[in-house]
Amino acid sequence: MQKARIRLSSTDPKKLDEVCQQLVGIAERVGIKLSGPIPLPTRRIVIPTRKSPDGEGTATWDRWELRVHKRLIDMQADERAMRQIMRIQVPEEVTIEIELKT
Repeated sequence: MQKARIRLSSTDPKKLDEVCQQLVGIAERVGIKLSGPIPLPTRRIVIPTRKSPDGEGTATWDRWELRVHKRLIDMQADERAMRQIMRIQVPEEVTIEIELKT
């Protein structure tokens, strides 16, 4: 049987966990094997910017940070489960990638 590897990423961890719980609920209802959600390392993007862009004054900096949270779910690629997964309302902040493997 084929497996589906689902990769989720978002800047909002609460919405990411909500989508993961929906996927786990689908797997339990259909009765297929599931492993995950496995938390992957959070990517931190740090951007230091100068407070005074003209160069006058003291060299003070603002540090802006963006965190990208990721989850990984492996499940059996049952046709009924895949149809239900395609109908999930995914928020704009969450990106989802589904890869089918044999």
